[in-house]
Amino acid sequence: MPFSGLCLCHSFKFSDFLSGVKASVLITTRNRKSELRGALRSACAQTAQPEVVVIDDGSTDGTSDMIRREFPRILLKRFEESRGLIVRRNDGARMATGDVVFSIDDDAAFSTPQVVAQTLREFDDLRIGVVAMPYIEPKYANRVLQKAPDPQAVWITDRFIGTAHALRRDIFLKVGGYREHLVHQGEESDYCIRMLDAGYFVRLGSADPIVHFASPKRDYRRMDYYGARNAILFVWQNVPWPAFLLHLLASTYNVLTWTFRPRRLIRRLGAVLAGYGWCLAHWRARCPVTRPSYARVLALRDAGSVRL
Repeated sequence: MPFSGLCLCHSFKFSDFLSGVKASVLITTRNRKSELRGALRSACAQTAQPEVVVIDDGSTDGTSDMIRREFPRILLKRFEESRGLIVRRNDGARMATGDVVFSIDDDAAFSTPQVVAQTLREFDDLRIGVVAMPYIEPKYANRVLQKAPDPQAVWITDRFIGTAHALRRDIFLKVGGYREHLVHQGEESDYCIRMLDAGYFVRLGSADPIVHFASPKRDYRRMDYYGARNAILFVWQNVPWPAFLLHLLASTYNVLTWTFRPRRLIRRLGAVLAGYGWCLAHWRARCPVTRPSYARVLALRDAGSVRL
């Protein structure tokens, strides 16, 4: 069934946005020089000829030197201080000149030279703020994720994964980008609910997939901590009354019962307490979405995807 939960006041013309649209590929990296080469080669091979922007978040392994030597046409910005993926993706979005910013991780790659061109065509409705691009993770399962059930229709969803998405830069800046105090993890779902509250959707894509190789250099302890902490912050920042309290209790329970391994459980408990502490310290900053927007996000989450 078509999704009829929104009534938006836009003029939906394909040519209004796509006429002369320019693409940027944004990659944020830190100390993954060998993995980054593959990502950059695939970005430079795109037939759409996107601008390629690399943000070096304080690498100490010679990453920037490698880029200057092997990829001299790439737009590189190096920071001496590491401030994390979320901050640097915001920096990169402000730095990019493309109308649509494609974001992949430094341990990912475009599977074919047509991915960017295919995805640009999926911004054919001005209500689309993000395209969640299909991707595969060979390390975990050889199946395509985040793919539209039917490429002939517009299918919308409630979220996207950071390593495989394209977003309209104007909407991203208008909504405020990613919340930088999240540091790591959970920025995508937080952005999606704010974007939907502003009147825009996440569309499931149908392009050739991104291949996410999942670098062995990942810090899963950091991901575990911020994933749990930011689940609490998501509720505080976005969920309106009267649903707020129930959602907060449910998120706390889910985070703490996700694993029963003692070390991970202790880490997650500390993260939950840190999340509550942050909320108490910043209680004046709470700015939830409207009740209708919250209800629409829940409906999309329950359905997985819905035809627009």
